Amino acid sequence: MLGKGVVGGGGGTKAPKPSFVSYVRPEEIHTNEKEVTEKEVTLHLLPGEQLLCEASTVLKYVQEDSCQRGIYGKLVCTDFKIAFLGDDESALDNDETQFKNKIIGENDITLHCVDQIYGVFDEKKKTLFGQLKKYPEKLIIHCKDFRVFHFCLRYTKEEEVKRIVSGIIHHTLAPKLLKRLFLFSYATAVQHNMATNPKNHTVMFDTLEDWWWELERTKGSMKYKAVSVNEGYKVCERLPAYFAVPTPLPEENVSRFQGHGIPIWCWSYHNGCALLKMSALPKEQDDSILQIQKSFLDGIYRIIHRPPYEIVKTEDLSNNFLSLPDIQTAYSKFKQLFLIDNSTEFWDTDIKWFSLLESSNWLDIIRRCLKKAIEIIECLEAQNMNVLLLEENTSDLCCLISSLVQVMMDPHCRTRAGFQSLVQKEWIMGGHCFLDRCNHLRQSDKEEVPVFLLFLDCVWQLVHQHAPAFEFTETYLTVLSDSLYIPIFSTFFFNSPHQRETNMHQRQLSLPLTQSKSSPKRGFFREETDHLIKNLLGKRISKLINSSDELQDNFREFYDSWHSKPTDYHGLLLPHIEGPEIRVWAQRYLRWIPEAQILGGGTVATMSKLLEMMEEVQSLQEKIDERHHHQEALQGEARSLLRNSVRLSSLFPFALLQRHSSKPVLPTSGWKTLGDEDDLAKREDEFVDLGDV
Repeated sequence: MLGKGVVGGGGGTKAPKPSFVSYVRPEEIHTNEKEVTEKEVTLHLLPGEQLLCEASTVLKYVQEDSCQRGIYGKLVCTDFKIAFLGDDESALDNDETQFKNKIIGENDITLHCVDQIYGVFDEKKKTLFGQLKKYPEKLIIHCKDFRVFHFCLRYTKEEEVKRIVSGIIHHTLAPKLLKRLFLFSYATAVQHNMATNPKNHTVMFDTLEDWWWELERTKGSMKYKAVSVNEGYKVCERLPAYFAVPTPLPEENVSRFQGHGIPIWCWSYHNGCALLKMSALPKEQDDSILQIQKSFLDGIYRIIHRPPYEIVKTEDLSNNFLSLPDIQTAYSKFKQLFLIDNSTEFWDTDIKWFSLLESSNWLDIIRRCLKKAIEIIECLEAQNMNVLLLEENTSDLCCLISSLVQVMMDPHCRTRAGFQSLVQKEWIMGGHCFLDRCNHLRQSDKEEVPVFLLFLDCVWQLVHQHAPAFEFTETYLTVLSDSLYIPIFSTFFFNSPHQRETNMHQRQLSLPLTQSKSSPKRGFFREETDHLIKNLLGKRISKLINSSDELQDNFREFYDSWHSKPTDYHGLLLPHIEGPEIRVWAQRYLRWIPEAQILGGGTVATMSKLLEMMEEVQSLQEKIDERHHHQEALQGEARSLLRNSVRLSSLFPFALLQRHSSKPVLPTSGWKTLGDEDDLAKREDEFVDLGDV
């Protein structure tokens, strides 16, 4: 069975290690215990980071070896991360990864990234939480970025085992206070060294000028205006300090019901139609108040229905679309497919993997989100109608659908700077509750509802289907998803702009957003992951997606008409949403599973081979033209290039190289013929470029 075992997209649990790394078995640790405990490994701490507890003589198992061997070292827990300091870490650092996060090491787990902790007692795996009466001989940590770590504590001193296990459980799973998050300690420690990035072209939407700039850019300034009525959050803590509303709307109406029931502008199309959103009015039992609310809404609808506004279609996302429990339940089932403890478990689930994928409904939820966005686009584009999105607080599904519509309709949002500004406008300033939805405080009455991850997965479907239309690749989206769990900057750790400004007084603590070109061009990057393998995956799951629901006549006509024409990557962009086209984001979900990689395979390896051939042809041509006789040197160069391409895998850029001598060599002259682009892995690290902090 082909199954999921050949699907490649990225890799973090590495390919077979170089021979110079000394793996040991548990019994070997026992016989050399004295030598092991005497070794010292340096722990690198960030500003404000404090060591909480540690344990020596810990064995970190090698996952692809069915947990029979590993590297011994020290396991530590700080107020920022769990880190394993292996005695062979210096050797591993010499074997550089193709992608390297500048804050989180290969064996580091931020406290917010921990999903579940398990202990093994007499070969039985049990979930760990709270106070323990008995401590495990083995610790298994499942991470929210789908890494799985195994630590053997059998030969660690009993007191150290108690301290490290209790410390990890407490600092990762116990409820927390907002002010105890590490980002506050870090902000205090570095506040005198922080500076804004002069090359930052991302619009932050925290000034009135930013909103006027966006209105001008989208040609919406004739019908809509930026207002400062909520400056200082004196009207509503849920709304941003500045936003845009229809021009005829009196500003005093905004404060009437604390911002509820007000149509807020999201984006304007070039035909004059606009996308708006509105939160529901507070529920009241008093008939007189209900009558006041009805009169208020009647006045609002009269404003947005009269000229110069077109017909308005309302889209109630609270009642006629997905619910948050739907998303939470689907993702909880879906993620279990990728949290694999060992090779045996991987192959045991292979036979039923696709049925489990179908039962999770995650891919169907993605399809429904894309379909809803296309339905709204059809109203804006084909029917020249304004669309008003309705949701209780406009902070979840409104953020998701509004962002997808803009990515599909506005090519600016497909540039690096434009996409980052979109996230800032619709999610950060739009009041998405990152703190609650990611459950960063580990509140027992809340569960993680990954609405933002759902958005990134939907965007990945578009990037996968229309790569030339985007100024970023899937690796950029993968790194962005990982940033949700790194508590260094405040971007994804608050519920609203008001909460963030109240607690963080420095704008620089946002995730640094890098300079990007202002307009897209064709073919900026090439995909790093293996399209062939993902195509195979798509075909295997095509029968699992329920596409039987009938699309409305107008929608179907619009959808089919667009797909019957050549794609304009600078204009409207619609995804294919039929079953075979909605696929698993292989790079994000399968990158840590060793069995999912193809050694020497993948798009990057193929491209490298083509470049090698181009380099060899060019060298031979130079030999003919210049009549140089260096045959031996040419043959040696060709052999060297061939060896380098073999070192790549379908898990690029997250897998270790297959050899440890150096990074993969891509012929420079070949790169120049393709546009002189920088190293792909280096480019994708720009969004989380925390090195300047």
